[in-house]
Amino acid sequence: MSAGPWQIIIVLLIVLLIFGPKKIPAIGKSLGEAFRGFKKGVSGDERDVTPENEKLEANNAQPSTTVDSKEKDKA
Repeated sequence: MSAGPWQIIIVLLIVLLIFGPKKIPAIGKSLGEAFRGFKKGVSGDERDVTPENEKLEANNAQPSTTVDSKEKDKA
């Protein structure tokens, strides 16, 4: 059972009425980003590139320079 041209037109009109002409490009952009993210996840690229994780990775890579309060008392 395939969708005919009239059925596709009706579905597109309903989507246009529900979301409006201004929201449809934003929805398309969001879907595109989701597909790209999915493809990266499936391809095996497991590195998380969110800004929060980059900060955590940078902090873990640097040597700790904090001094405990007990060490301050000894000095």
